[in-house]
Amino acid sequence: MDNNQGRIHSQQVYEATKSALKRRGVTIKEVSEIVFEMQVPYNVGLTIEHCIESVESVLKKREMQHAILVGIELDELAEKKMLSDPLQQIIESDEGLFGVDEMIALGAAYTYGSIAVTTFGHLDKNKIGIIKKLDTKIGSSIHTFLDDLVASIAACASSRIAHRTRDLEENHETFADIEPDETAPESKVEGATT
Repeated sequence: MDNNQGRIHSQQVYEATKSALKRRGVTIKEVSEIVFEMQVPYNVGLTIEHCIESVESVLKKREMQHAILVGIELDELAEKKMLSDPLQQIIESDEGLFGVDEMIALGAAYTYGSIAVTTFGHLDKNKIGIIKKLDTKIGSSIHTFLDDLVASIAACASSRIAHRTRDLEENHETFADIEPDETAPESKVEGATT
């Protein structure tokens, strides 16, 4: 029996995730700017390039990819009025008591631990950077899920930076001492996930 039958290659899911974000007007740089704003006060030598590396690493996680693909699909179906009522109306209006959008994003944030979870809560409340733009209804665009997903990506990337900071401190280093591609040292280990 072929255990790989029906599986989708990781690279295909990763590319689909990046494509979905781009289609919805979200760039890795915009998400990275949130990470930079959150982490620069605590990290000597941190650059936007370190943050971009961290965001890209987060986007390689299956849990995050699946959350993004599901959430964006639901936003797009709601824009096309292809959901059944009352779900159509709930998602279209981003109903205040509808918490499924936050739950999907929060579930993905759990992958990166308590720092990611508390950072997600901060970003969900304070709407920093592109999150604020996505949370503001403009025209027929629906971002009920997307604003929370972007907060989750940024929270996870911030958590990665915070954990990497501890590694650097233990070696008497800062981000000034490492190249951006060293932000994700596990990417250098064959078979490791980021």
